[in-house]
Amino acid sequence: MPLHRDRPGSPGAGAVCDTGLVRLLLVEDDVSLATVLERGLAEDGYAVDHVGRAVDAEHAVASHEYDVLVLDIGLPDGNGLDLCARFRTGGVATPILMLTARDSLSDKVAGLDHGADDYLTKPFDYPELAARLRALLRRPTKTLGPVLEVGDVRLDPASHRVWRGAITVPLTAREFSLLDYLMRRPGDVVSRTDLLEHVWDANYDGLSNVVDVHIANLRRKLELPGAPAPIQTVRGQGYQIG
Repeated sequence: MPLHRDRPGSPGAGAVCDTGLVRLLLVEDDVSLATVLERGLAEDGYAVDHVGRAVDAEHAVASHEYDVLVLDIGLPDGNGLDLCARFRTGGVATPILMLTARDSLSDKVAGLDHGADDYLTKPFDYPELAARLRALLRRPTKTLGPVLEVGDVRLDPASHRVWRGAITVPLTAREFSLLDYLMRRPGDVVSRTDLLEHVWDANYDGLSNVVDVHIANLRRKLELPGAPAPIQTVRGQGYQIG
């Protein structure tokens, strides 16, 4: 895959956050592709760790704190989808960009269902990868406020923790951002377009139903037997909490 560098913007513009250099874990067993990506990411100012096996990825995530993970589905010692799911089950909320050679809708939805925040189908050009990473890493610079409460749902922006009643609810980074955005507008009907622009990116051109998929996942995780669903669908308009 050629490394095209004809995009606008200065190198490294998206690779520095408020806390300093962005640390990225690349999980890819294709050595030639990994070499190209490592070079491009390093030139853009990322601090890159590269591993080629699922077991090494789990060790790296357990040993270091990363800002973003780039995870290939096809790994020699396991399935990247299962690895992603294990990260989420274990409480890892780091944004995950999934790389896949599978371009069917069902495969892409499976990646999101397993906890990925975005996906990229091979073959791809480096500028698209860089743009998706910038979107994943985009975070508000303002100081996070106190714990949000809507009904029996609580969200702590500082610790990235969510509870329904007394039960802790593990969420992906994207699900957390989605719930955070809704909870800051209790009672308001928030459109899909508004959610795409604020929780994803104004130029997002991926799955048209990506909001619906994440809302469905979020609802499932927030379910309590006998309790009403906290997120309601307002037909033709969007979603509402509270």
